Amino acid sequence: MYILRVFSLILVTFSSFLSINAQSVQPMGQLINEQFAFAAKQLQVLDRNVPDSMMPRTFVPQTGSMVTSNTKWWCSGFFPASLLYVYEHTKDPTVLSIAKKRLAIQEKEKHYTGNHDLGFMIFNPFGNAYRILGNPEYRHTIDTAAMSLVTRYRGLIQSIQSWNSNKNFNCPVIIDNMMNLELLLYVAKEGANPQFREIALNHANTTMRNHYRKNFSAYHVLDYDLLKGSFVGKNHQGYNDESTWARGQAWGLYGFVMVYRYTQDKQYLEFARNIATFLLNHPSMPKDQIPYWDFDAPNIPNALRDASAAAILSSAYLELALYTQGKEKERLIQSAETILRGLASSEYRAELGQNGGFLIKHGVGHLPANSEVDQPLTYGDYYFLEALHRYNDWIINGQGFLKTNRP
Repeated sequence: MYILRVFSLILVTFSSFLSINAQSVQPMGQLINEQFAFAAKQLQVLDRNVPDSMMPRTFVPQTGSMVTSNTKWWCSGFFPASLLYVYEHTKDPTVLSIAKKRLAIQEKEKHYTGNHDLGFMIFNPFGNAYRILGNPEYRHTIDTAAMSLVTRYRGLIQSIQSWNSNKNFNCPVIIDNMMNLELLLYVAKEGANPQFREIALNHANTTMRNHYRKNFSAYHVLDYDLLKGSFVGKNHQGYNDESTWARGQAWGLYGFVMVYRYTQDKQYLEFARNIATFLLNHPSMPKDQIPYWDFDAPNIPNALRDASAAAILSSAYLELALYTQGKEKERLIQSAETILRGLASSEYRAELGQNGGFLIKHGVGHLPANSEVDQPLTYGDYYFLEALHRYNDWIINGQGFLKTNRP
């Protein structure tokens, strides 16, 4: 009898522990609402810290210094794009006013041809602005940016040249470029110029052939010889040329899922699923799914994490989950949720008024160059908000992609 009583007591205690633990896990809907309410206040702090003629770039916590950029910097569009996600969720008129102010200074970059990042610079902010606000001038800005981007297409290699030639590269094409294809695919879909779709898909196909290794990890940069069409793979921002730079893997996954959305061509879906499988099963992926800055960093588990890569991955996993079924779908959603809960924790999310006004701490920009190391990154904030938005609309409310994300 004594043994039975002890066993019953243990069982009751364990059941109580499980009940308390289950109750302590914040529902995702509540977490998402809290993050957007926080962002509405925090991004106003960021706006006050950045001159109206500039855009936020990062914040150096060791010195308390705000780092800004002009509107030609590759990430200049992420701040107004973030504000628009926050406005959509909170309907805060002050946030909308700030977003419009920042859109106004960014708009001129629709003519920019200095690199490939017109998608980040123009489509993210103005695509969301057009979707939410419906102003036809925003659509014109998008169309013009697409025309600017295609000037960088190189027929010999069937790719869009990312950066201009310099002392380090002849014709560099970076994995990040997959993200900017959405600008072309959207404009082509809306009937502006069907050739833009051909250019985008040529680039995606070339990326599949050349940029990826057999295990579905990607180089950061392919440097092409425009006379011969030959190339050399490099990891400019990774640990070494054969390592697996975390944010590059996130850009590629997101990009191929997006291409599938526009084409419904299953070769892109299958490629994205293979990338996701490689990442989810990688022995260097931490349990909280917030990756080390490079999966092959020599000092793992003491290597820096890259919260920006995690934010991009969470958003990509959620979209990929829309196109999958069964246990694979569940795993993708669970991985995205794990990331979002981690980024929303005190370990990664700033306190109000801290971090210069940025939302997320512990991003890694370019560690080999000692640039933006263990600092907030404007694109980390954007994809954190986008993933929260997607989880809310797709998983909690079940509204489906076309109603809630892009124009």
